[in-house]
Amino acid sequence: MDNDNGFGFLTGTFDVVNRWRRDFLDPGDGDDRWEEFPGVSRASVHFDGAASFDEIEFPTKGFAGLTLRLYDPAADAWSLFWSSKRTGTLFPPVVGRFGPDGTGVFHGDDTHDGRPVRVRFVWSEITATGAHWAQSFSVDDGRTWLENWHMYLTRRPA
Repeated sequence: MDNDNGFGFLTGTFDVVNRWRRDFLDPGDGDDRWEEFPGVSRASVHFDGAASFDEIEFPTKGFAGLTLRLYDPAADAWSLFWSSKRTGTLFPPVVGRFGPDGTGVFHGDDTHDGRPVRVRFVWSEITATGAHWAQSFSVDDGRTWLENWHMYLTRRPA
């Protein structure tokens, strides 16, 4: 598995600055609609780079989450599965790949507060010391997107 096309960059411990909309579907502007809080992510790779696992803790929020990422070589695509300590359930996956520029784009279907949503994850700004992740929801089958959660990850020194 070529780590240039996978999640090898995520191995290790990262301090995470989270910024999310207080209401994931509210398109209103202004800083008062956003909340910032810390997190700590610990990630590892498995299956020669074809699997990635991380746990992220949000100490000021009182919950944690897990992500399992699996590479399907036949489809040349990754499936990303999220689970939250709050629910104890596995959310539907988002599926996609990394492009030639190193940006990973992943899509899936889910619900939020009982409403069907299309979900997009984007991994970008990937370096040896950090990365950026953004989540967006669409309520119109992907015609328009509302970014509602950003994570800015900074690698802790070994």
